[in-house]
Order: sequence, then C-alpha cells, then structure tokens
Amino acid sequence: MASQVRLRPVRDEDLSAFFAHEQDPQANWMAAFGPKDPTDRAAFDAHWARIRADPRIVPRTVTVDGEVVGRVVAFPVGEHTEVSYWIDPARWGRGHASAALAELLRELPRRAVRARAVKDNAASLSVLRKCGFAVVGEDSGYAESRGTEVEEYVLELPAEPADQRDH
Repeated sequence: MASQVRLRPVRDEDLSAFFAHEQDPQANWMAAFGPKDPTDRAAFDAHWARIRADPRIVPRTVTVDGEVVGRVVAFPVGEHTEVSYWIDPARWGRGHASAALAELLRELPRRAVRARAVKDNAASLSVLRKCGFAVVGEDSGYAESRGTEVEEYVLELPAEPADQRDH
C-alpha cells in the first residue's frame, strides 16, 4: 500500500520535528529566506507562536503514515495569499511537497494564490508548477542563509483555471 500524505492542524508536539527539519544546512540554503539563526529555538518558538495566534494564517502539519514530515502554510501578504512549505530533507524527492501543497490549496478560498522560490531552487519550482503555479514576476532580497542577495520568481495560481475564465 502506498504512503498517503495528510494534513492536519499544527500541534504543540509537531514543533520539535519542524525545528529539527530546519537544522539541515542544505535545506536552509535552498529555502534561502529562512531564519537568521536556525539553531535559535527561542526565536523559532516565538515565530510559531505568532503564526498559530493569527487567524488569517493557515498552518498545517504534513504527515505520512502518521509521521510528521513537514509543514505547509498559507498567509496573507497585502491583498494576496501566499503559500510556503518545508519538508524534511530526508523525505525529499518522494512527492510529499507537491501532495501537501495541493491538499492545502483545496482548503483555501478560490482566489489567486502566490508563492516565491529562489531562481536556482529547481525542486521548489517543480513543486509549484505541478500544482498549477506560473511565473508572474521576479524579485530579489537578502537571504540570511546564503549571506547574499538572491533573485527569486514570484509565481501565481490563478483564481480559476484558464479554460474556465472565458466561459
């Protein structure tokens, strides 16, 4: 039987797994816009307390066969909703990010949703494209985990499928 990706609300006990996932240097480099100090548990806990206290944010724990393998989050940025995800690097390449993001998108109201990915993060760009996102712009910013300015793509999932807009 194939493993199934499931989402559920974030629980207190999930935070230790999330923190452990962020300790991987390669994952931090790829994500680029992570915390300044991924080993700072107090800052991590404060960040997650803010996320979980804000009713506009939709945080979900990603599980496979009952094991926490990551998280997906939808959050407001101006007039848009943006999404992000983080999967345990030990689980990369198994389709968990794509499945989790697709599931989260089914929970959200039907409107345009955006995401961002560093231009050299081919895996994340692939996840977003599999879920229907398309590049709509570019941006740049200082990435703490890389110690330099990086370029990123801004991607968008339209509010409705392209073939539905003209009808």
